[in-house]
Amino acid sequence: MSRSLSASIQPWVALTRVKYFAGTMVVFWPYAWALTMAARTVALPMGTFLYLFVMGFIGACVSHSTGCVWNDIVDRNIDAKVERTKHRPMASRQISVFAASMFLALHISILLGMIWRANALAWIIGNATIFPLAGMYPLMKRMTYWPQAWLGIAINTGIFMGWATVTNAIPSSAWVLAAGTWCWTIWYDTIYACQDMKDDVKAGVKSTALLFGSRVKSYLAFFGLCFLTALVTVGLLNHQSYAFFLVALIGGGAHLLWQLTSVQVGKPESCWKVFHRNGFYLGAIIECGLLLDYLMTV
Repeated sequence: MSRSLSASIQPWVALTRVKYFAGTMVVFWPYAWALTMAARTVALPMGTFLYLFVMGFIGACVSHSTGCVWNDIVDRNIDAKVERTKHRPMASRQISVFAASMFLALHISILLGMIWRANALAWIIGNATIFPLAGMYPLMKRMTYWPQAWLGIAINTGIFMGWATVTNAIPSSAWVLAAGTWCWTIWYDTIYACQDMKDDVKAGVKSTALLFGSRVKSYLAFFGLCFLTALVTVGLLNHQSYAFFLVALIGGGAHLLWQLTSVQVGKPESCWKVFHRNGFYLGAIIECGLLLDYLMTV
């Protein structure tokens, strides 16, 4: 009985990609960075900060799963042509489109419930993220070699949500951070897309990995430098202390350099490992610098 139940649940678990936590973390970190910056700026009490931090993490988990379900519904025929994705539940027809759509509706209902009592600005940001921004992303890889650019907008709205939740406003530093995380998204999602370049050509899927071609590392270096420049600018605009610059900027910069020199774009397993380092290590390094800075002011 238990074995049969486990087998029936497994396709649904796979559909949400909860086992691949790096995807959740790259959704979460921009929100966490902005929240911590805002908390330091207004001297937010620790209890309130921890509550918003945990709620943001839960929201990132649900948001990432929502995006994966929608993406797999839209891309089920494309995924069937790609070696890495052909066994996904929608591509392999383990779950029907109707059942997946009901599952998607459940996820969206949870997200809407989480922002139901948010202030008006946060409510607008949340709805814009859930529907037009995240909703259109799967279509972009059919239309342009820059689907990562659209993802960079959709996945980083947590920055605005973090500031709006705490201050009911979006300062100029938030826009600079958003520009920086847009570059970071190009960085890690281009590396991610390098896993499937051969299959993507056959399936007619576009990506920056294909666009950059043999010069992919040069482009990665450019976007990585832009990301670090944005972090410096944000630190100056927010009057962050030395803790931020020492830990987040120098530590984050060193980690990006390690990624750039270690990734082997022609080897899918290397690309997968480096993508994960963004979710688990780089994001945490930057957050540690911001968190230390916040704790010094509480």
